[in-house]
Amino acid sequence: MRKLFIPFIVIVIIGVFTSLFVVEQGSRGIVLRFGKVLRDAKDIPRVYEPGLHFKIPLIDTVKLLDVRIQTMNNQADRFVTKETKDLIVDSFLKWKITDPSRYYLATGDGNQSNAERILNSKLSDRLRSEIGQRDIKDIVTDSRGKLMQDVRDALNKGTSDSPAPVDPANTALPSDNKLPLANANSMDELGIAVVDVRIKQINLPAEVSGAIYQRMRAEREAVARRHRSQGKEQAEKNRALADYLVTKTLAEAEREARMTRGAGDATAARLFSDAFSQNPDFYAFIRSLRAYETSFSGGNDVMVLSPDSEFFRYMKSPDAGPKQ
Repeated sequence: MRKLFIPFIVIVIIGVFTSLFVVEQGSRGIVLRFGKVLRDAKDIPRVYEPGLHFKIPLIDTVKLLDVRIQTMNNQADRFVTKETKDLIVDSFLKWKITDPSRYYLATGDGNQSNAERILNSKLSDRLRSEIGQRDIKDIVTDSRGKLMQDVRDALNKGTSDSPAPVDPANTALPSDNKLPLANANSMDELGIAVVDVRIKQINLPAEVSGAIYQRMRAEREAVARRHRSQGKEQAEKNRALADYLVTKTLAEAEREARMTRGAGDATAARLFSDAFSQNPDFYAFIRSLRAYETSFSGGNDVMVLSPDSEFFRYMKSPDAGPKQ
């Protein structure tokens, strides 16, 4: 009995451990029995919350779904604006699972790649629609994120021109429990919700950027030439004004100098006149000396004069005076 009891206990322990499964925080569990989704009394796929749960060993398998917020980078694509201008828009999207049962059936066994493929397609279509209703200025200056908010709301609510929604709970499923992916009308029909949509970068196409840069360069060069021309014009004005001020200042200085010299000469003449009037003989002597100096300073050593000329009277006799 003891030999049979020990294997029995081991089998029980193994059975207990294989029948237990844990759903961690941030995850939800879907149980498959013989490859079919385990459903509740309302024929809705049963979802297991975080915690410890039981399953039938060797019959049930558990699919864990990550219900935390996921980030999906959307490949940069070309979009046309309202004024038919091309833009290269690089964006990303944040999403999470809100209904694990719908998500599991709509994406094909909870395949995240399928979910992101659907999201990528819908995001590109919605971006194309929203950008096509706006011009470049509105897109670039969208500081409040109205464009991204409209894209997010449209993705979550769906559009009227989308295919009619399909309820996974009331639809006969094929043997692999997959729903046609194209039948989803909104994110709610996929069991997910778009949390946020953001634009990472907006660029112009290379061929457009080159033309725009060339035009901008030509405009800047035209502005630079205009500034240089205005600078040269202002420099000429400044030089002309400076020349005028220099000429005016020199003329005024020359006038003041001449007036000062004239006043000085007049004062000197008056002083000489007053001085010489007091002694006419001395004045005559000084004038003769100045005449001698002027006559002999030219380098001519021959002078033709009458012997009785008054020119050399002071050389003949220092006491000689003017004739009466």
